[in-house]
Amino acid sequence: MAETRFDVVIVGAGHAGAQAAIGLRQRKFSGSIALVGAEPDLPYERPPLSKDYLADDKAFDRILLRPAAFWDERDVTLRLGETVAAVDPDARVVTTAAGDRIGYGTLVWATGGSVRRLSCAGHHLAGIHGVRTRADVDRMIAELPGVTRVVVVGGGYIGLEAAAVLTKLGRHVTVLEAQDRVLARVAGEPLSRFFESEHRAHGVDLRTGVSVDSIVGADGVVTGVRLADGSVLACQMVVVGIGILPEVAPLLSAGAAGGNGVLVDAQCRTSLPHVFAIGDCAAHANGFADGAVVRLESVQNANDMAGVVAKTLTGETAAYDSVPWFWSNQYDLKLQTVGLSGGHDAVVVRGDPATRSFSVVYLKAGRVIALDCVNAVKDYVQGRALVTARAVVAAADLADSGRALKDMAG
Repeated sequence: MAETRFDVVIVGAGHAGAQAAIGLRQRKFSGSIALVGAEPDLPYERPPLSKDYLADDKAFDRILLRPAAFWDERDVTLRLGETVAAVDPDARVVTTAAGDRIGYGTLVWATGGSVRRLSCAGHHLAGIHGVRTRADVDRMIAELPGVTRVVVVGGGYIGLEAAAVLTKLGRHVTVLEAQDRVLARVAGEPLSRFFESEHRAHGVDLRTGVSVDSIVGADGVVTGVRLADGSVLACQMVVVGIGILPEVAPLLSAGAAGGNGVLVDAQCRTSLPHVFAIGDCAAHANGFADGAVVRLESVQNANDMAGVVAKTLTGETAAYDSVPWFWSNQYDLKLQTVGLSGGHDAVVVRGDPATRSFSVVYLKAGRVIALDCVNAVKDYVQGRALVTARAVVAAADLADSGRALKDMAG
């Protein structure tokens, strides 16, 4: 089959891949670029899927990263609806699932991940949804008119955001979390308990420490969720938010180092020559995690890694050392997170959660390593400097909400 060649082939048309193409053109890269995406849609923002798009507050064209004309004007070849099945690093060729061969000078792998699906009995029934792509959410929206009760499996950010929107849309929502609190993997107990209280105040039946035995149905369609204790929660829709699996199998099969993601260095290079990886699928040693190898599933990480690759490919010395940040909107609450709280040994609550405006500050060996700020933009902005500086600040000072965090940076 005929082979098409490009100077740069970017596999994955999400935030990371799109930003890599944009960054190259912004930096006057004149070579040919192909952006290969598994979805048929133009590159779009993913965070609104579980928020504004599901709520029908934003039409799809409002969450496009760039309009169609942009890609034509920048001479970026879009190959949408194509999945890369194999990589030949010696020949510098990728092969699509359809058998097309695409040659590259440099390959940028930006495939993100696919939703982790339930494996219990009944996992195949219609009415079970992940929240990762436009098609996922479109299917949910199409079914909602016939849905009165929803069970959300997983109390992470995706599950809680979906629960907030579905509650707003008038559905009765039950959230099931296997651990003893929501957000247990990413936040301290004060933040978990606050969000649990908020969701319950909005009518969500939120249950922690429970596990799913199976999904039950009739005529191939979900009718309920059976818990480990044998009880059944009736529902017409199940939303699964239990994480993602990085889409890196073709790279690993080609010999790239990795496992839970593909390993990259500070320039986002993989162990394969002329192959970079960025975004959700890239595992890297992160200075804000004390050098531990992590994968960060965030727009910040996707965009900043893309910037490093664009600079590197245009001759500028660059290294990925960005401070991580993240946000989540639930009801009228805006959570802004900066830093990585994993491994913290002390937690300071700054302000009163009852006012619905407060921050949780995380310390490790006396250093400020992260903040979760709820409706507290000033703390987020000023706390960022403390995280970046690895500032040592007394817990009593951090707890004094009458003092500005910027005054503690010294």
